[in-house]
Amino acid sequence: MDLSSGTQGASPLPMAGTALLTDRYELTMLKAAIRSGVAAKPATFEVFSRHLPEGRSYGVVAGIGRLRDAIQAFRFDASQIDFVKQSGISDNETLTYLRDFEFSGSIDGYPEGELYFPHSPVLTIHSSFGEGLLLETLILSILNFDSAVASAASRMRCAAKGQRLIEMGSRRTHEIAALAAARAAYIAGFDSTSNMEAGRCYGIPTAGTVAHSFVLAFPTEREAFKAQLEDQGTSTTALIDTFDIRQGIETAISVFGPDLSAIRIDSGDPTYESVAARNLLDSLGAKSTQIVVSGDLDEYKISQLANLPIDAFGVGTRLVTGSGSGTANFVYKLVEIDGPSGLRSVQKNSEFKGNRGGGKVAFRQLDTEGYASAEIVVYRGEQSTLPDDHTFRPLQRRLIHLGEWVADTSLIDCRNLLRRSIEELSPPARGIYGPTAIPTEFRSGQIYTPQ
Repeated sequence: MDLSSGTQGASPLPMAGTALLTDRYELTMLKAAIRSGVAAKPATFEVFSRHLPEGRSYGVVAGIGRLRDAIQAFRFDASQIDFVKQSGISDNETLTYLRDFEFSGSIDGYPEGELYFPHSPVLTIHSSFGEGLLLETLILSILNFDSAVASAASRMRCAAKGQRLIEMGSRRTHEIAALAAARAAYIAGFDSTSNMEAGRCYGIPTAGTVAHSFVLAFPTEREAFKAQLEDQGTSTTALIDTFDIRQGIETAISVFGPDLSAIRIDSGDPTYESVAARNLLDSLGAKSTQIVVSGDLDEYKISQLANLPIDAFGVGTRLVTGSGSGTANFVYKLVEIDGPSGLRSVQKNSEFKGNRGGGKVAFRQLDTEGYASAEIVVYRGEQSTLPDDHTFRPLQRRLIHLGEWVADTSLIDCRNLLRRSIEELSPPARGIYGPTAIPTEFRSGQIYTPQ
């Protein structure tokens, strides 16, 4: 499958069910909004995160491509309408609205692979209040998970330096989440996935050979290696830690020969075992045999191992759970709604949960050396006050225009964008330790207040 073109493969999402991947209160609010007339009013919603997880210097946007499929499939079929009716939360007018629903608004957003920071307007939804209301839960569920995984994966990519990274988390999360995680990790720089459906749907290279059960199924480790050799040849990876690592390496090389592609170590202390394995492989003439390490790795462990003779890391649990931050903490807030004189700014002022009203446009400010110095957020219509030069890079793109998706990009494009975006950070900010890389600055000649 060609990863350089458009959207790859069929979506694994349950397309017939996306309309009810929502919270009950979205429908109860919609009913009241229709009755009051508010549902039809033009409105602007914004997705942002108030803060990054502690110790993170940046976040990575992911899930936009999956969101495309989910929004396009956000239709209420007869069975779903019947379920809503039986739930007793909608009247005939609301059921008619749902039966005819098709998103007709526009959405601007950060593309996949772009970095985000606190209060970055990652997604802006321009629609009627009712349409924007219905998409809230779906948008947040996709962006929060995918961006959390991509952010963790990017940190692992930075920690691993040039070593290969294999996503191996399918057995540690929900089966659909596993596909989303594989996709997000690939955007963030992982080289392959163990998940075959992710390979089919998204064109991600797949990797994997045998598990410990395969070795245990034979009378001896040697016989297991012989069976693997007969089927897969020497261009495979031998799992050598089922019994004793040193003995496993010696047996593997005696069976596969010095041209064995790789060995995998899934237990023990990788700091010691990787060095001992490299020395032993070299002494046996297998100088080109690579070493793959797996087993409860995260960015911190990978960073500690990055300078050792390890050629690839297999990462599972910590990756698909966001490495301690399983959500990007995105929120979805109304920032504008139609008033007597057009769109009026609205905002929430709750302590610790407030936000800034008004539609916004975002830029990344670059210093004279080309490094990012600030996330600049300007109220829409006032961006002309910024200097017209290369020091301000626009961040948002039109994703959906009047209901039609207009921003197809490939996973390769997303990977390249992330690489360039990270290169814009100063070298200290690219690591896995440290505060938020750049500040977010709001610039406006107009102060918006609730009305």
